[in-house]
Amino acid sequence: MANVLVVDDSSTMREIVSSYLQQHGFEVTLATDGRDGLLQLKADPGIKLVISDVNMPNMDGLAMAEKIRTEQGNKQVHIIMLTTEDNPVMRARGRAIGVTGWIVKPFRGDAVLGPFKKFCGLV
Repeated sequence: MANVLVVDDSSTMREIVSSYLQQHGFEVTLATDGRDGLLQLKADPGIKLVISDVNMPNMDGLAMAEKIRTEQGNKQVHIIMLTTEDNPVMRARGRAIGVTGWIVKPFRGDAVLGPFKKFCGLV
């Protein structure tokens, strides 16, 4: 059972983020886009943190976050957007949907390790 879901259409980013998290005690599941992310989240009730890109084919990260909160009714999972987007309008849309945090790439694991561990109950 995973405690983190990493959603990104870039295999390189999925590998960078998942490798870092696994080295620090997280169990990680991967998804290639928002649609795949919803399926993975539904299949594993142990996921406590979703780290997602915004811009992806099939379903973007914000649409996925909205479906997590509305269609799946999941208010407990923390959702972090890890993206190149630094647009205030997008950030505001994310907050309105229920996104927990927004990180502009590149991924700096040491800067977020503490909060991620708290989100997943590893502290």
